Amino acid sequence: MTVRRDDGYEITTDPGRIDTALVHRWLSTDAYWALGRSRETVERSMAASLNFGVLGPRGDLAGYARVVTDRATFAWLCDVYVPPHHRGAGLGTWLVHTVRAHLAPHGVKRVLLATADAHGVYAKAGFTPLRRPRPADGARPARRRAGPDRHGRSRGVAGRTDDGRRAHTAGVAAAVARDAEKRAGRRAGPGGRFVRPRPHRRPAGSRRSHTRPGR
Repeated sequence: MTVRRDDGYEITTDPGRIDTALVHRWLSTDAYWALGRSRETVERSMAASLNFGVLGPRGDLAGYARVVTDRATFAWLCDVYVPPHHRGAGLGTWLVHTVRAHLAPHGVKRVLLATADAHGVYAKAGFTPLRRPRPADGARPARRRAGPDRHGRSRGVAGRTDDGRRAHTAGVAAAVARDAEKRAGRRAGPGGRFVRPRPHRRPAGSRRSHTRPGR
């Protein structure tokens, strides 16, 4: 794919026209999210991604972005970079618009990215912050309501791990401590130590009355 602008800039997805060494230098030395990234890592990431290169009027690389996608339901836009001497010409916004247009025919409805300082650029391309993040398929994650159940035991908060097992993230330690306390017949004292409860004593001067039926 090649898309051209009237000022001579173009965007290509041809890997042979994207300078891998230059992309590595940009990311590893000037991109805050990829500082120190190795050349081998950059090469592997590019090999497994859909790459977009911005070329200047003279054919030099003027920007880069890559997308990790299944080309059906989900895409992750990352490593978007425009070097300082090419900034100010709207290349970043144009690049992101082109990425979205390229994915549209595949029916990809969810495109995600992360940024710390380029919110304005992505807003121009239609991106908005996630208020309540959800899984890529749009389903609500399984979870339990926090607080005790009808037996007074802690529920905690539960979700699903990648392999489908239920993961409890809260309340487990408290439940274990309470069970141990009940078995030992003790309660927590100062400093978290367990002490035996004091026996109940009647106030001084009080008498215990006994009554029997019929009297």
